[in-house]
Amino acid sequence: MQGNSEESGAEGAVPTRKGRVYGWALLIALGGLLFGFDTGVISGALLFVKHDFALNSFEQGTVVSILLIGAMIGALSAGRLADRVGRRHALVFEGVVFAIGTLIAVAAIDYWMLLAGRLVLGLAIGGASATVPIYLSELSPNAIRGRTLSFNQLFITGGILIAYLVNLVFAGAGDWRAMFAVGFVPAAVLVAGALWVLPESPSWLLAQGRADEARRVVRRVMGEKQADELVDSIQQATEESGGHLGDEDEGGWRHLARKQVRPALVVGLVLAAIQQFGGINTIIYYAPSVIEKTGLSASNSIFYSVFIGLINLLMTVVALRLVDRVGRRFLLLASLGGMTLTMALLGLSFVIGLSPELSLLFMVAYIAVYAGGLGPIFWVLIGEVFPPTVRAAGSSAATAVNWASNFVVGLLFLPVAGVIGQGETFWIFGVICLAGLFFVLRYVPETRGESPDEVARGLQQRFAGREG
Repeated sequence: MQGNSEESGAEGAVPTRKGRVYGWALLIALGGLLFGFDTGVISGALLFVKHDFALNSFEQGTVVSILLIGAMIGALSAGRLADRVGRRHALVFEGVVFAIGTLIAVAAIDYWMLLAGRLVLGLAIGGASATVPIYLSELSPNAIRGRTLSFNQLFITGGILIAYLVNLVFAGAGDWRAMFAVGFVPAAVLVAGALWVLPESPSWLLAQGRADEARRVVRRVMGEKQADELVDSIQQATEESGGHLGDEDEGGWRHLARKQVRPALVVGLVLAAIQQFGGINTIIYYAPSVIEKTGLSASNSIFYSVFIGLINLLMTVVALRLVDRVGRRFLLLASLGGMTLTMALLGLSFVIGLSPELSLLFMVAYIAVYAGGLGPIFWVLIGEVFPPTVRAAGSSAATAVNWASNFVVGLLFLPVAGVIGQGETFWIFGVICLAGLFFVLRYVPETRGESPDEVARGLQQRFAGREG
């Protein structure tokens, strides 16, 4: 729900029904909760699945990693789906697929059936991870767009924490089926909410030539005159930037290679890779084993996971409160600087053998600075940097790279750490964070309160070598 910055970027122009926008955003962000829940729940479930199905180490690895492969495929397909059927129906479809995957996993009678369920779950969360940012972006006024887009990361971290708590509840009984089954609840709420509560994106409706419907959606959150002016400005911007969403030549993948769109694509893809190659999932996935190597007991690994998940969630709340006040660039730069420093210190603690408590402190500090910046801001920016006609395709591409990077880091961390040492591996992550810091300084403009045209101009200026 974006217009020029004068109409919707000033606090005074925020709709009087801002609460309704937040309500919609919370429902949409349930897609992020599914993402987080199914990423986190496997850490506890696998402790019991491996015994019930007598899984070897390779089979255990595939049960974890098949979800990431499915997510890559789902993310790549989501853009075209969202452009063809609309953001709302795409989210309904993804919620249904998640529910089906959950049922398959819960009913699994052997390794192969569980693998199939995890693949289906991956397709759903990959699709939702690409759909949610564009849907949130297109339903949010500029002045609160950063906050609503941050709901995605908030719900991802919330989903991870809920998964850890669910694991804790059912660990005593070893009931891994119940752990998976809990995911059916948010999936059902998402489908019901999308069908009966959520409106379609005004930008998508306008691109389909359904201006009257778009006006009705916008009038639900702002005055009639203001809504008409905003719809007219979105319509003009859509027409100027390429025509109709869902057209393979204009609004699809080929459009991403156009000179005007290329800076947005570079920013989206590079930040997607840095978010993962900066080392976050080595902490999320391998925290118990990392903690164990510091000399502290890791016998209660689920407890450690809950604590790290809580820090992740709390700092995401901090970012949500700051993103529309201090801007995206400041949070990104502060976060990447903090990640560089804490990774360097964490690596040092292993290389020279500092106290276990210091190693744990550096690990928690790393989680905090990541969650307060790069974690949520990546999802904010992929909802903002792409022009309206390629927003779905751009989000798909960036999200797919994010999932692919996640897969590579998860696959290589333990082998690389075994060859060069755990501390030295953390230093590699620190160098990547430092490179990300310089990339943001040079190429990423501030997008707070900016219209799509203003964001595009800022990107062009930075990539042309001028100050933005």
